[in-house]
Amino acid sequence: MNIDLSSLINTYKNDPETVYNTWFVNNDERLKAFRTIRRGVIQVIQDIRSGTFGNDFKGSSLEFVLNCITEQKQVFKGAAHPFYWKPKLRIPDIYENTENKKAFGNFLDKCLHAKNEDQLIKEIVLLDQRKIKGLGPAVASILYFLHPTIIPPFNTAIVNGFNLLLKEKVKLGSWNEYLRMREVIIDINKNHKGELSNDLGAISGLFFDIGEKTLLTDDMALSDEERAKIEKKLRKRHKEVIHENEEENLHTEMQHHLLTIGNAIGYDVIAAVNDRSRCHKGQSFSNIGLENLPVLDIDADTRKTISLIDALWFEKDSNKVSCAFEVEKSTSIYSGILRLTDLYYSFNDNPPTLYLIIPDNREKELLLQLQRPSIKNSAIKIHYILFSELRENCDAICKFGENKEILKKIARTA
Repeated sequence: MNIDLSSLINTYKNDPETVYNTWFVNNDERLKAFRTIRRGVIQVIQDIRSGTFGNDFKGSSLEFVLNCITEQKQVFKGAAHPFYWKPKLRIPDIYENTENKKAFGNFLDKCLHAKNEDQLIKEIVLLDQRKIKGLGPAVASILYFLHPTIIPPFNTAIVNGFNLLLKEKVKLGSWNEYLRMREVIIDINKNHKGELSNDLGAISGLFFDIGEKTLLTDDMALSDEERAKIEKKLRKRHKEVIHENEEENLHTEMQHHLLTIGNAIGYDVIAAVNDRSRCHKGQSFSNIGLENLPVLDIDADTRKTISLIDALWFEKDSNKVSCAFEVEKSTSIYSGILRLTDLYYSFNDNPPTLYLIIPDNREKELLLQLQRPSIKNSAIKIHYILFSELRENCDAICKFGENKEILKKIARTA
């Protein structure tokens, strides 16, 4: 394809408020989402096979998967809407129709274990042949998190950007149209891979920003009314970026308090692998804690999950995990619970103490999550600490604490 996108890509990468900079690069939550969503897809498959999936989107394991995806914001806003059960239209027909439900579960299973592009395309074609009413290429947003170098996400804004930039006429709701669009995206990405990424989230974000008209191409002829709408959207995007940055700073502050306390009362501490270069008030996490996780007797996949936990305390000069903390400022509380659960079951004989650190206004939401049967009926006990309590008591705990028992003074349980 003879199209020069280099200048546009350069603008896209250098604008601090495009999807590339606010979502694709330097985003720990994006990286964490891949494993969480993968685990969620496995649960959907298991629920369908065991007959416990239910006949509605609400409350299902599929809802959890889509919530984790929509939490990625921007590129994935509205990703859950096509999966809502619409009783008047009886769509998408994967809730009431048992055979369609099984076919959807088998499709997800085959895609989950696919090793290459040909296998994935084959499963998409076979699913399309079943003509399941209401089940279209919105599913690609799930598949992206299973195979980000093969499957680009798909939504209205991405399609609009694709059509606007390339003068195409791709339509929503058709797998054939999606696959045609995908081929063009793959071709463009090959030619600009050095400027973008093997991960198709980067180029999809480019089309998304064009579709949202937050990134303008040279040949966009705009009326005054259209330009006014774009200016309004740009102002809105700016506010969202500022808000997200404030939330990220708050997350960093809470991690810093946890590392500082653990270090002060005699533990070896470490931040999540993607956060170790962070700083709070000029103090780098790498100067407070360990450089790398101690050697743990666990498989590589579980070690990777544990390495993404926001803060860990180890008994001094050992590989025994004493406490684990997940800071959940705005993302799924349940995904944090899953990471802590992985850790707990990795050390059954000597489990660590588990904590969720949450904003004060999310306490009710947390208590609802801890009432899930899978958590409530298990041996796992998860404590939680409010942001305000951690901030207000950090210095006192550092001064008077002797061991992790001091946290019980500010911690709560369901």
